[in-house]
Amino acid sequence: MNKFYFTIFFIIYVSGAIAQNKSGFFGRIIETKSQNPLGFVVVSVQNTSLMQITETDGQFIFDSVPPGTVLLLIHSQGFKDVLLPLEIVSDQMLDLGTISLEEDQTLEQQSSIITLVESDFSDENSSSESTSGLLQSSRDVFLQSAAFNWGQARFRVRGLDSEYSTMMINGVVMNKIYDGRPQWGEWGGLNDALRNQEFTLGTTASDYNFGGILGTQQINTRASIYRPGSRITFSCTNTNYSWRTMATYASGMNPSGWAYVVSAGKRWAQEGYFEGTSYDANSFFLSLEKKWSEKHSLNLTAMYTPNYRAKNSPNTSEVTDLTTIKYNSYWGFQDGKKRNSRIKSIEMPTIMLNHYFKINDKTNLNSSVTYQFGKVANSNIDYQNTISPDPSYYRKIPSFYSSLYAKDSGEFSGAFTPDYENAEKSKNSFLANPQIDWTAIYKANQTPFLDSNGIISGYEPAKSKYVLYEDRVEDQTAAINTNLTTQLSENIFLNAGASFKKIKSNYSQHLLDLLGGLYFEDIDTFYKGSQSQSDLNNANRQVIVGETYGYNYNYFAAVLEAFTQFKFTYNKIDFYLAQQFSNRTYQREGLYKNGIYENTSFGKSEKVTFENFGFKAEFNFKISGKKLVTFNAAHLTKAPSLRNTFPNSRLNNSIVNDLESENINSVDVSYIYRSPKLKGRLTTYYSLIKNITQISFFYAEGIFDDGAGYLNTDAFVSQTLSKLNKKNIGAELSLEYQLTSTVKTTLAAALGEYTFASNPQVTLVNDAKASIENTNPVFDFGTAALKNYKQAGMPQRAYSFGLEYRDPKYWWISTNVNYLTNSYIDISAISRTKIFYKNPASGFNFPEATEERAAELLKQEKFDPLMLLNLVGGKSWRIHGTNFGIFASVNNVLDVTYKTGGYEQARNANFREMNQDVSSGTPSFGNKYFYGYGRTYFVNLYINL
Repeated sequence: MNKFYFTIFFIIYVSGAIAQNKSGFFGRIIETKSQNPLGFVVVSVQNTSLMQITETDGQFIFDSVPPGTVLLLIHSQGFKDVLLPLEIVSDQMLDLGTISLEEDQTLEQQSSIITLVESDFSDENSSSESTSGLLQSSRDVFLQSAAFNWGQARFRVRGLDSEYSTMMINGVVMNKIYDGRPQWGEWGGLNDALRNQEFTLGTTASDYNFGGILGTQQINTRASIYRPGSRITFSCTNTNYSWRTMATYASGMNPSGWAYVVSAGKRWAQEGYFEGTSYDANSFFLSLEKKWSEKHSLNLTAMYTPNYRAKNSPNTSEVTDLTTIKYNSYWGFQDGKKRNSRIKSIEMPTIMLNHYFKINDKTNLNSSVTYQFGKVANSNIDYQNTISPDPSYYRKIPSFYSSLYAKDSGEFSGAFTPDYENAEKSKNSFLANPQIDWTAIYKANQTPFLDSNGIISGYEPAKSKYVLYEDRVEDQTAAINTNLTTQLSENIFLNAGASFKKIKSNYSQHLLDLLGGLYFEDIDTFYKGSQSQSDLNNANRQVIVGETYGYNYNYFAAVLEAFTQFKFTYNKIDFYLAQQFSNRTYQREGLYKNGIYENTSFGKSEKVTFENFGFKAEFNFKISGKKLVTFNAAHLTKAPSLRNTFPNSRLNNSIVNDLESENINSVDVSYIYRSPKLKGRLTTYYSLIKNITQISFFYAEGIFDDGAGYLNTDAFVSQTLSKLNKKNIGAELSLEYQLTSTVKTTLAAALGEYTFASNPQVTLVNDAKASIENTNPVFDFGTAALKNYKQAGMPQRAYSFGLEYRDPKYWWISTNVNYLTNSYIDISAISRTKIFYKNPASGFNFPEATEERAAELLKQEKFDPLMLLNLVGGKSWRIHGTNFGIFASVNNVLDVTYKTGGYEQARNANFREMNQDVSSGTPSFGNKYFYGYGRTYFVNLYINL
C-alpha cells in the first residue's frame, strides 16, 4: 500500500514539475538488508550548495538543478557513501527510483581504537592523548590511515597536539581549561551512542565553533536523530583491556513527541598488554528529547563513564635489555595478586540540556546549559627518610656502579672507577626482585616485637615511611552556549555563537593507604624547621587515610567566547570569513600556608586575564563537479593554559613572568578529486606557533653555581620555557581507487618537517633558595639552543598502502602495510643552555667541553623506522529480521618492536655529569622510552535488533 501511494505521489509531482518547467531528480533511500526507508540521510550535489536531509520515509526531491553532469553524494552515519553521476536535462525530472545504502562495517574500526599508552597520562592529570579519537569519524583515506593504522605509533596529523583541535558535544566545547586538550576518558566506552559525528580538518569552516588549526569534531546526541532499534556488542582484545560489552537502545520519536536513547557498557582486564596493567571501566549514557512543537524541542543528555587504569613505566634501554619491553616497574605481588602503585581514575559525570529552536525554515537557534563535576586522580607511593620503592630506581640497577667516577681533580674530571663487582650483584638482585616489594614496604612501616626468647613474633603499626596517595583534581564546570544558523540570502549563510564557561578545580594530595602504618607526617623531609611544613596553619600534622596533605589549592577560571562566520556559495566559487573573540581569567587560591613560601602560598593570587582574537578564511574554486581547489588561512592568538600560567602552583601563587598569548598562523592548499571510481586529495600546509610557554619539573644535579654562593648545586626545580616557537610544514596525499566492483586500493602519505623555530628563554625556580626576602627564587638561565631541533612524540613521515575486497554476500577483508619514520626523542632544554658548560664549583667552563664532544652528547636521538602490517575483516548476516555482524583486526602482524616516544633525563644538568655518564658505556641516566604494542587483535560481535 505504501509503495502504491509513493508511486501516485511522484506521478502527480512529476506532472506538476513538467508543467512548471523544472529540472532535477527525485528518489527514495532504503537500507539494503531490511528494505526499510532511511531518514536523516544527507543528499547533496557535489561542489554545489544543493543539499537536503531525507524525511523518515527516505524521500528526497531536487527541482532546481542546472542542466549538465553532476555528482550526487548520499551520506549517512553507519553506511557506505554512494556517489552517483547524473545527467540533468532541462525541463525534465529524473526518477532515480529506490537507492539502497549498505551498512559500512569498516566503522566497527572505531571500536578498535585503543592506542592510549603511558605517554598519554602525565603526572599533572593532563591528557595528552593522540589525535586518533578526533579522526575516527572521517571518511578521508588519509585521516582513516592516521587514526587506524598510524595512531598505534603515536602519529599526529600535521604534527599538532590535540590542544589545537576543538572537541564538541552538542556544540559545547569539551577541551579542558587546564591543558587545552580533550579528556577522551570522560566519554570513553560509548562508541555506539556517540556515532553521530561531524569532522572538519584544519581551519575548514565549522557550523558550531571557530575551531583550532587542527580541526573540529562535533558529536550530536539529540535523541530523535538516532535510528530506532537496539544494538548489543561483545568484544575481546589484548591491548589495554581484554573484554568489552555494550548495549544501546534508541526509541525513535513517538506520536507524543518523546524520544530517548540509553546505552551502557563495560571494559575490563586483569592485565593488559603491559605487565601489571589492570583495567576497569563502566559507561552509562542517556539522551531524552521532548518535542513540544514544530519549533521547540528540549534534549537532556547525561553521561557517566568511571574508569580506572593501571599505568606502565617508561624504561631505560638498560632496564629493557635486562627484562622485556612489557616490563613495568610500577607493580608487585601482594598476597599472591598483582598490585599496581599507579592507577589513573576518571569519574566525571556530565549533564547537558539543549534547546532546539526552529525560528523559521531558514533560521535555527540551538542553546545549551552544561554542568560537569567529578574527579581525576593519579596514585603513587610517597616515602620519607628511606629509599625509593621503585625496583628500577637508578641506585638499584647495575649502571649505578659501572658508571662511577672519582671526585674531580681541581678543574679536571676525576678518573673512571667502575665497580663491576657490585654492578653484577646489583644485576642479580634486580633480576631476583624486579617488582615492588609490598611485603617489605609493610614491614618498614611497622615495629617488630619480640617473644621471651628474643625472637621476632610479630609486628605492630608505627609511623609510616611509605604511603599510597593520589594527586587528585576535583572539578566543577558550568557552561552556557548558544549557536545561531541562518540563511541571509540565496547565497549567504551566517553562523554565530557565544559561550561562557566557569570552573572551580581543587588540586590536592590525598592519602589512600598507610600501608600497615599508623600515620604519616605532613612535612617535606628535604627541608628543616618551618620550611618543612606543608601547612603552617596546621603544623606537624599526623595524616591518616582520607585526609589531604602536601598541597591543597583551587584554580578558578572563566572563559567567554564568541564567533561569527559568513559563508558565501556560488556556482563556481565558495568562500567564508570567520572571526572570534575570547576572554579568559585565571586565579589560584592557596588553601595551605606552605613553610617555604609562607607569604605567597596562602590565599588568592592576582587575577590573570587574556583577551584573544582570531580570523580565518577559506576559498573554494569548483573546477567541475569532480574537481575542487581549496585554500585556507588563519591568524589567531591563544591564551596559555592554566597549567602553563602558574609555574609552582603546588606551593605558591607566583605567575610566569611576562606571560603572553600564543600567536598562531596557518595556511593550507588542497586539490580534491572525487568520482565514482577515484577519490583523491593532495594538501600542502604550513603553520607557525609563536610565544609558547611550557612548564616542567625535574631533579637536576650540578645545575647551580657553587662559586656564586649556592651551598647545594643540586635541586628539584620548576623549569619554564617561554617564547618557544614551533614550525610545521608538510604535505598529505590521499588516494582511493575502485579497481572493480569488489576490489579497492588505497594510498596515503604524510611528509612533515616539524621543528623548533626559536631559542626559548629558560628560567628555573629553586625552592631551596626561597626566603621571606626572596619570595620568588627565579634563576635566569638565558636561552636554550633548540632552534632546528625536531619536535618529538610522533613520526613525521608516514606511508600506507591498502587493498580491500568486499564481497556482494556481505563479507570483506582488507590489509594495509605502513611505513613510519622520522620520530625523535624529546630533548632536555636545560642541556642546551650556556650554564650546561659551566663548572658549578668554579663558574668557569669545563676544560673538556669541546664543541665536537658537545655535538655528540646533544645530538637528538632518531628512532628506527618501522613497518606495520595490519589485517582487517568482517561479515554480516540478516537472520529472521535481525542483523548480525563480526569484525576482526590484527595489528602489527609481524610483531615488530618499536618505540613510540621517550625523553632525555634532565638529571645530568652539566656537561661533566653527562659526559661521564655517557662515556662509561652504561649511563645511569640514559634516555627513557615508551614502547608500542606488539601483535594485537580485536574481535567485535554485534547484533542489531
